[in-house]
Formats: sequence, structure tokens, C-alpha cells
Amino acid sequence: MRFRGIGLSLFGAIALLVVVVAVATIWLFLTNPVTVATAVSDGEVTPFVRDLAGVLLQALAGLLKYL
Repeated sequence: MRFRGIGLSLFGAIALLVVVVAVATIWLFLTNPVTVATAVSDGEVTPFVRDLAGVLLQALAGLLKYL
């Protein structure tokens, strides 16, 4: 029974992480479409990942300002 609670907590944490990455990716598609188009056409994901990390860090910094 105790594994059930851990499993639900782990599932919730993974689901939250997936949702955050998905929202950040959509935000990047809307705010910086040139980087996304270049990454798709060239097959080079480094600029896309760099911008995605930047979006996530900006969001985290914005959340930490409130704490």
C-alpha cells in the first residue's frame, strides 16, 4: 500500500514536468518561430534546446521573485 502513494506522487511529478516542458515548447513556437523553423530545417536541435532552456529559466526566475 505504501508503494501506491509513492507511485502516484512520482506520476504526478513526471506529469507536471511534461506539462511544463510542453507549455515552454509551445511558448517558444509562438515567440521565436525562426529558431524553431531553423532547427527543423537544418536538423540541428541545439539552438532550439538552448532557447527552450532559456524560456524555462526565465519562468523559474519569475516564480522565484514571488518567494
